[in-house]
Amino acid sequence: MVTHLTCYFRHIKHLFTEIGVEVTTENKREFDRRIHELVGVEYKNCSAAWREFKKRIADDKVGFIVNLRDALTAVE
Repeated sequence: MVTHLTCYFRHIKHLFTEIGVEVTTENKREFDRRIHELVGVEYKNCSAAWREFKKRIADDKVGFIVNLRDALTAVE
């Protein structure tokens, strides 16, 4: 179990469960990089990544979750 999550990960834990990925100490940075890439935000700009993440979920929740799953399952 991960005790420290990237700034916005705590808000999307349910999505990780939904898409079937487990955030671990070993993969959380790569997951974060992949999410930043997916939303088109420079890595480590968590505030901008979180804003864009929420926007994309609002625009097309199902499509975005599929893209998220594809991006994160490629890591594991």
